[in-house]
Amino acid sequence: MAAITGVVITLDEADNIEACLHSLARVCAELIVVDSGSRDDTVARAEALGARVIHQPYLGDGPQKRVGPAAATHRWVLSLDADERLTEGAVAAIEALDLETTATDAFALRRRNFVGSRWVRHCGWYPDYCLRLFDRERCNFSESRQHASIPASQPVRLDADLEHYSFANLAELFGKASGRFSNRAAKILYAKGKRANAASPALHGANAFMRKYVFQRGFLGGLDGMSVALSAAVNAYLKYAKLLELQRDAKVREATDFDKVW
Repeated sequence: MAAITGVVITLDEADNIEACLHSLARVCAELIVVDSGSRDDTVARAEALGARVIHQPYLGDGPQKRVGPAAATHRWVLSLDADERLTEGAVAAIEALDLETTATDAFALRRRNFVGSRWVRHCGWYPDYCLRLFDRERCNFSESRQHASIPASQPVRLDADLEHYSFANLAELFGKASGRFSNRAAKILYAKGKRANAASPALHGANAFMRKYVFQRGFLGGLDGMSVALSAAVNAYLKYAKLLELQRDAKVREATDFDKVW
């Protein structure tokens, strides 16, 4: 199998980085961590596991994720977030690939998204295919600073999963939706010239709930399905409520630092 460089971007990921790097080390010959100013011991823990740490102030999702591949020794790159892990099936699927001769430029894995230790299989959360293994000479992360993807020309989906421990509990699920997720989205929309009206928050919130709970079958997921749908609704409602507030309230607008979106 061709050598692979594993890359992770981090900020205060001391609780996650060791498990993530142990996971990557099963299939990667080189480990790179791109850290954007952690104040905990993320860097020390990464270096103790043999990772090369690159210190880079945060540039936004895509630009930040391009830093590691540019510094990689090997042509093939496996990029994980710090809260992601390879399953046994993913390790076996990657080890079985002939990366030296393949015409494929990127491989996607299904992602199992968790709340706590509970795998949420509905609400559009599974299968959540993500391109993670790619040939850096043929493709790379886009320059998008929010939710960057890899625009590969010949991607292949592997029959294997990642695990994504995205929320420690329901409090974190709702806290992120009502806090930094909606704050960031509102600032991005305002900076792009998007505008809301009085009906926008309720309409977008209701639409988000219906999409997750009904059309993406969140009703089959019990409490967690309902919670994911409600958190999506809260996020959508507050995104447009905060956008409307920025439009209408000069005091709020003047106190908002639009340079700290990321």
